[in-house]
Amino acid sequence: MTLPILYSLQHCPYAMRARLAIILAQQTVRLRAITMKNKPAEMLDMSPKGTVPVLILNENRSNQQVIDESLDVMLWALNRNDPDNLLYSQQDNALPEMLKIIEENDTHFKPKLEKYKRAKRFHHDDEAECRLECEPFVQGLEQRLTQYAFLMGPTPSLLDYALLPFVRQFSKVNRPLFLQGDYTQLQRWLSHHLQSRVFSKAMTQFPLWLENNEEYLLGGELD
Repeated sequence: MTLPILYSLQHCPYAMRARLAIILAQQTVRLRAITMKNKPAEMLDMSPKGTVPVLILNENRSNQQVIDESLDVMLWALNRNDPDNLLYSQQDNALPEMLKIIEENDTHFKPKLEKYKRAKRFHHDDEAECRLECEPFVQGLEQRLTQYAFLMGPTPSLLDYALLPFVRQFSKVNRPLFLQGDYTQLQRWLSHHLQSRVFSKAMTQFPLWLENNEEYLLGGELD
């Protein structure tokens, strides 16, 4: 059986969440590391929109199977195997609740985060204003974490790993301000994830596929 192919960009938050889920689900894929400035023709042929992640389950054009949305990659992996019950399958309303918050992150918080990042990077006068636009979502996460150790309860969930790359980005825009801010629980939560073996494995840097045409295995059982 041929293993799936995953086109991935090292620091893209969407690619990061896909890699995290694949590792957590103990799936194995053939990773092809890319840059957005030099996208492989093979990837564009299978997914013309040209963004990552792109997961190719079947390379046969007559029976093409491609997943090119990060959340769909996460659900594909966890529906195949969910050893840590990240989907909270025992709670009927858990998945719809998680998907709603993930949609809010992707649709509303992410654009505000990008605006905040640009304001900081280019020293715009509206940096503080841009940060305040991000606050309601971030404070909502802080509030959830005052109730449990993780965003859905006492154990990690799909929601934690889907949001992790974006909270990480937010924390890095103005690191001193984040550490000084009223994010006690979010700081704890973020530190826990960033120091984990899962995150370390997901952030392994591989040579670019177009430089040597070599694929690298990602996933399988954690050491």
